[in-house]
Amino acid sequence: MIAVEAMKRVCGNNIVTPKGFKATGIHCGVKHKKHDLALLVSEVPASVAGVFTTNVVKAAPLLVTKESVEQTGKMQAIIINSGNANACTGKQGMLDALTMQKETAKKLGIDQNLIGVASTGVIGEKMQMEPIIKGIRKIEPNDELEGSINFSQAILTTDTITKNTSYTAVIDSREVIIAGAAKGSGMINPNMATMLGFMTTDANIESVYLQQALKTVTDKTFNAITVDGDTSTNDMVLVLANGLANNESLTPTHPDWEKFVQALQAVSQDLAKMIAKDGEGATKLIETEVLGAVTDTEARKIAKTVVGSPLVKTAIFGCDANWGRIIAAVGYSGATVDPNAISIQIGNTTVVENGEPVLFSEPNLIAYLKQPEVKITVQLHQGEGAGVAWGCDLTYDYVQINATYRT
Repeated sequence: MIAVEAMKRVCGNNIVTPKGFKATGIHCGVKHKKHDLALLVSEVPASVAGVFTTNVVKAAPLLVTKESVEQTGKMQAIIINSGNANACTGKQGMLDALTMQKETAKKLGIDQNLIGVASTGVIGEKMQMEPIIKGIRKIEPNDELEGSINFSQAILTTDTITKNTSYTAVIDSREVIIAGAAKGSGMINPNMATMLGFMTTDANIESVYLQQALKTVTDKTFNAITVDGDTSTNDMVLVLANGLANNESLTPTHPDWEKFVQALQAVSQDLAKMIAKDGEGATKLIETEVLGAVTDTEARKIAKTVVGSPLVKTAIFGCDANWGRIIAAVGYSGATVDPNAISIQIGNTTVVENGEPVLFSEPNLIAYLKQPEVKITVQLHQGEGAGVAWGCDLTYDYVQINATYRT
């Protein structure tokens, strides 16, 4: 669990809250009207950590960015377009991603390897490079709230809301801030990250330890959400740490290491839950907590299986207290389970106790299921493992949105 006392949420909740960051978003012409080009810049080269899609089919910008992260361990800016994923676009797609990197480096007067590139949108369509190049040449990031709002809007596709959060922690008697922005609504079943997530911090930390911290929190946050069971070609999360808080360099042996990790986890969890709640066509956020599993890993596996079950998702949408779908998902999760020891609660209502059905008030439970957030708790009585996962209901609108995504 996150130790809330170790940090606090920052008012403003924007990507430029940490010292030394600027951002903005503009309309360049990839989309018809909405913002479609975003830029995030650090005042100085920052340590960088990243997690990337496990999909074997990877988009060109992701490959370019992953190479930069692995080769340099530093990043100073990220250029992002929405409206086109630049995925499955062959050699030209790689050239286009490199062009975005090169043009941004030229614009900012910094080394090309210090630029990350991200794209999101339709797969399999060639990039419209003329408006993107023109957009890069005119985009002007700033450290104002308006710039961060425009940034958050420019990275969206089918999202209905922007997703932003930030926390502060005291490290070496200095205030350190971690902020984040993300997009994601459909094709969400990440095995590393969300569709796109960007986090900034003014903490002083080397890339190797930043990567370690990010990996620690990713499995508990971004990897614990699912909307539709699909893993995108473009999923990535990047964290930039520019060191301008001037704390002593963070390592796992630093006395405030856990404070930093907890704040990073809080930002990641907020963004992950926002993505799950904003699933395409969704009307409800579903949280499943699993207790008493053999290990934490197995608990998270079961929790994600439950929130990812199409039958559970449709039951929650229809306010149907069909707990049989929940226990079935627990059973096929692949984790160690004793059917005679399973207990299940929906909200505060126990529906199964030690594998046996329990009488409950159907009208009361239906009233609970009409709420915008629904919690399912599964107790396995197998060990000390615990885990949480988040998802959303499956609605008519999800089918409509995805049936006509290109047309």
